[in-house]
Amino acid sequence: MNKSDSVRPTDLKPVVKKTKRYRKRNLLTSPGTLTYIGPDIAVKTKIRRIQYSDKIFRDEPAHSLSDCAPADQTEPVTTWLDVDGIHEISLIEKLGKLYELHPLLLEDVVNTEHKPKLEVYDAGYLFLTLKMLHVQSESPIEISCEHVSFVLGDNYVISFQEELTEDIFKPVLERLQASVGKTRKNGPDYLLFALLDVVVDNYFIVLEKLGDSLDRAEDQVIAGAHDLSLKDLYALKRELSIARRQIWPLRDMLNQLIREDNAQINKEIIPYYRDLYDHVMQVLDTIDSYRELVASLADVHLSTLSNRMNSVMKTLTIFSAVFMPLTFIVGVYGMNFENMPELKWHYGYFYVWGLMAVVTIGMIFYFKSKKWM
Repeated sequence: MNKSDSVRPTDLKPVVKKTKRYRKRNLLTSPGTLTYIGPDIAVKTKIRRIQYSDKIFRDEPAHSLSDCAPADQTEPVTTWLDVDGIHEISLIEKLGKLYELHPLLLEDVVNTEHKPKLEVYDAGYLFLTLKMLHVQSESPIEISCEHVSFVLGDNYVISFQEELTEDIFKPVLERLQASVGKTRKNGPDYLLFALLDVVVDNYFIVLEKLGDSLDRAEDQVIAGAHDLSLKDLYALKRELSIARRQIWPLRDMLNQLIREDNAQINKEIIPYYRDLYDHVMQVLDTIDSYRELVASLADVHLSTLSNRMNSVMKTLTIFSAVFMPLTFIVGVYGMNFENMPELKWHYGYFYVWGLMAVVTIGMIFYFKSKKWM
């Protein structure tokens, strides 16, 4: 066995260079040529092979490609190959040859920019790729997308995930270890459902975080907070749009699985996929309602700012209107003409002050009668 076939698991955390998120695609390569497009990862790919049945459970790291081979057809077990890290092209390519996977399928696996899709191959397996959503930052809210792919065969499931966070399928593995629920009693089609269900359940967690941010923004808008800007609202709307764009294709994928006859999925498992489809629709409906609410909050916020500006302009206008006749009066008596009898009057100064007071009070009462104040 040569060194290139070895798979060395490690507990190190990945090193992601945020300055350059994606590598440029080489447009000169032919279709089916594997080119990793994604963040730079500084750790090795980790692979685990889990084999189970109603009475058997084996979980072990794959140290070589021979450890990744599917179980013998005569052995009634389901093989789950969990590949954590898609950045090692040579390893993904050799793994595809081991399971006789199409090169175009592998090309979609290592391309983190590829949109979610479902494809059924004549060789007897189906392929799904979708996005796992994570909340990268809560203030301000920011969502990151993790590229996830699945291959469902007759007696195996291969899951591919980016080495960005901890293993997202850990809950399914814990259920298999504890032999709790229906996972151990069913085949790979139910395992695929369980893995997809983890992804969809995480959508609800992301929605909860988005809802919390939306509630805070709503409270600020209602309170007329000055520190809330349209930039914050549009940032929230952008994250909702990202989530919707990544989740929407999953609706069509599940609808295709439910309505079409696929040899890889038993009819007894179809109700579970139908329930998963309902959950996805619930997520999409919630996202749409959140987007409408963000748009409404933006309108209310703009109206609040406009009303505040109108109130300020109204106050300034009233002050200007009150001081306009006063300015006229003091302007008249500020002229240096000799033939102005009031200038030599002993009580002229008090007379002018009284006149200005009467004019001011009269104008205030007039404005109030017109409900301008």
